Amino acid sequence: MTAIKHALQRDIFTPNDERLLSIVNVCKAGKKKKNCFLCATVTTERPVQVKVVKVKKSDKGDFYKRQIAWALRDLAVVDAKDAVKENPEFDLHFEKIYKWVASSTAEKNAFISCIWKLNQRYLRKKIDFVNVSSQLLEESVPSGENQSVTGGDEEAVDEYQELNAREEQDIEILMEGCECAISNAEAFAEKLSRELQVLDGANIQSIMASEKQVNILMQLLDEALKEVDQIELKLSSYEEMLQSVKEQMDQISESNHLIHLSNTNNVKLLSEIEFLVNHMDLAKGHIKALQEGDLASSRGIEACTNAADALLQCINVALRPGHDMLLAVKQQQQRFSDLREHFARRLASHLNNVFVQQGHDQSSTLAQHSIELTLPNHHPFHRDLLRYAKLMEWLKSTDYGKYEGLTKNYMDYLSRLYEREIKDFFEVAKIKMAGTTKESKKFATLPRKESAVKQETESLHGSSGKLTGSTSSLNKLSVQSSGNRRSQSSSLLDMGNMSASDLDVADRTKFDKIFEQVLSELEPLCLAEQDFISKFFKLQQHQNMSASMTEAEDVDGSSLSRQHSSGSLVPVSSEKDMIRQMMIKIFRCIEPELNNLIALGDKIDSFNSLYMLVKMSHHVWTAQNVDPASFLSTTLGNVLVTVKRNFDKCISNQIRQMEEVKISKKSKVGILPFVAEFEEFAGLAESIFKNAERRGDLDKAYTKLIRGVFINVEKVAHESQKTPRDVVMMENFHHIFATLSRLKISCLEAEKKEAKQKYTDHLQSYVIYSLGQPLEKLNHFFEGVEARVAQGVREEEVSYQLAFNKQELRKVIKEYPGKEVKKGLDNLYKKVDKHLCEEENLLQVVWHSMQDEFIRQYKHFEGLIARCYPGSGVTMEFTIQDILDYCSSIAQSH
Repeated sequence: MTAIKHALQRDIFTPNDERLLSIVNVCKAGKKKKNCFLCATVTTERPVQVKVVKVKKSDKGDFYKRQIAWALRDLAVVDAKDAVKENPEFDLHFEKIYKWVASSTAEKNAFISCIWKLNQRYLRKKIDFVNVSSQLLEESVPSGENQSVTGGDEEAVDEYQELNAREEQDIEILMEGCECAISNAEAFAEKLSRELQVLDGANIQSIMASEKQVNILMQLLDEALKEVDQIELKLSSYEEMLQSVKEQMDQISESNHLIHLSNTNNVKLLSEIEFLVNHMDLAKGHIKALQEGDLASSRGIEACTNAADALLQCINVALRPGHDMLLAVKQQQQRFSDLREHFARRLASHLNNVFVQQGHDQSSTLAQHSIELTLPNHHPFHRDLLRYAKLMEWLKSTDYGKYEGLTKNYMDYLSRLYEREIKDFFEVAKIKMAGTTKESKKFATLPRKESAVKQETESLHGSSGKLTGSTSSLNKLSVQSSGNRRSQSSSLLDMGNMSASDLDVADRTKFDKIFEQVLSELEPLCLAEQDFISKFFKLQQHQNMSASMTEAEDVDGSSLSRQHSSGSLVPVSSEKDMIRQMMIKIFRCIEPELNNLIALGDKIDSFNSLYMLVKMSHHVWTAQNVDPASFLSTTLGNVLVTVKRNFDKCISNQIRQMEEVKISKKSKVGILPFVAEFEEFAGLAESIFKNAERRGDLDKAYTKLIRGVFINVEKVAHESQKTPRDVVMMENFHHIFATLSRLKISCLEAEKKEAKQKYTDHLQSYVIYSLGQPLEKLNHFFEGVEARVAQGVREEEVSYQLAFNKQELRKVIKEYPGKEVKKGLDNLYKKVDKHLCEEENLLQVVWHSMQDEFIRQYKHFEGLIARCYPGSGVTMEFTIQDILDYCSSIAQSH
């Protein structure tokens, strides 16, 4: 073991400036035994570092290598497993527990003893030694207190000590002074021995010579000890005197400490009192303003507002721990609470009186507004109330119950006021609409008086705000405007007394202005009220509302979370919803009144739905750009649905009227009524929907209407007995094509081309059918010739057919001299003139087409004669020029 220890010292620890103090041969417990060494080392340089190093023999040779090192200060516990019996196992607790088995118990004990010494010598922290024999630790304790632990360790561990550099240098100098130091060691040793003896002798002589001096020194020391004893006596007396001084100084110090503590406490107490006085003291002026302040004047409102803010600051002051236990603080808080309650009651009572007074004041102005189509202005009332906005914010934060009560009272008073104003406003609008119709319809089937008009408008709404369905005057109004646009009593061209065209454009424009004025009056009214509610009730600053707002109900069963017509309860989840719910209750009559007005406009003239759709769409679009979820946007959107429904109903009624049209069997058809109505509708719609937002609705209506027109034109043409089918189709599709070309409706381009094609096809069909009459026998003859050629007979051999020889051809031609042809054409002109209607003015167009078709037939007949009867010299008894002269002469004569 000693050899291994020297080898480890030389190869591993000396290069690292370390000294090896103890070594133990170990292997890990419970595993395949792989031996290694645990070494206890210290560094040679200061500060000394103590380590436990694990050294393992290399697998590739006989040398050792350093595997791992632990600082001794990281060692927490040394567990020897058994303090009585010999056991080679032990544990070292570093960052984790390492279990070892030593090669012998002696080595283990020596290693643990060395660790214990190093712990005692170098470490302030004591390592726990568990299951270690106390005898082993006692043997390791040094015999003297002044003995060096390091020296003891060195003697106990090993007597060998390596020379240091100074000693090596001295030996080299000594050896250089003796020539035989290396060649003759014995001579060198004898020389050293003689020199040592000389030195010993000199030392003894020196000691003997200094004996006298030692005695003198001892005598001096005795005297010094006596002096020391005297000094100690004096110091003891001084210490006794200073002890009393010290006690007095301690008392003074304690007194000073108490004085300092008292001063500190007084400063703190003063700070607390100043805090309470500064933050919980309300000025007398504020108290007087809260108790007696004038809430009607601007100066009084300002004083009350400042006082309320000061009171709120005193109430909301953040008290320090323990303040709430002071009697004065409790009394002050109670006083603030009483002031708050008193002022809140006074403020709520005053504002309720203001709301009531506003209702009376506004009622007095309703008479002057009832004559004109305007709504009363609430701006002065809003301006006066906004002076209380800060007080409402204070009330909202301090007494939410009274704030909520004021909100409900405001909605109750204002809803009744607005209901009266809006109903009177709509009453005037309805009278103006009905009066306009009365003045313009001088041709109405039943006479109407001014009182009847009033009676009709009164019957349009009741307490519920809905249409009552009057069966007398309303039905008369419906008959005059758009209910039965055609009666079947006069003629095929006139389907009734009333049609949309009977209404003058000026009347419709006036209706449009009235409806626009209604919307223009309602929109600023709603926006101004919404803006006022937001500012007055402070519904823009906080997003979270009290849960009681969603559940609080009024005495009459209404609440801020009101029920819509569907019956579902709308929760108030935010202040924006709160504003909307307040607006719904205040203006609950707007939507039904608008629906009543729309119903009246639709009864007066179904085409009014076009004006209302455009105006309402524009106002909805404007409102949604401001706030899509606002009351105005939602209400106008709901009304727009009704207007759109009326518009669709108007389109459906027109299509139904097309399907119900009946024509006379005794008179010619001409332009069908629904074709003329479509022209009127399209012209009116294009003028109304110019630059409108809802152009798509009109385009869909166009598509439905034009399909209905096409289908029913063909249906009427098929049923016509007096007028040929082709004439009905030709005239009506020509009229449709002209209308679409004039209006240039982009979505009906395909229908315009289709109408033109149908007009052209039926014009050609009518011309061909009509031209078969003047030269009937000649037509039949050449049709027979063409039939023979079609059967395979050669054209030059047709003349040999008995029924189609030259004699038969001459006989037929002689039957149609020029005079007879002119007579036949004249009869044809008269017949065409009877078939065609005057308003479409197609007679000359048809006659010109017949002239061209007759000339084409003439050329066709001449070509057949030239091919089938070559060299016969047979020709027609009239020429093309004769045909042109006949047609021109007939047209001029008529």
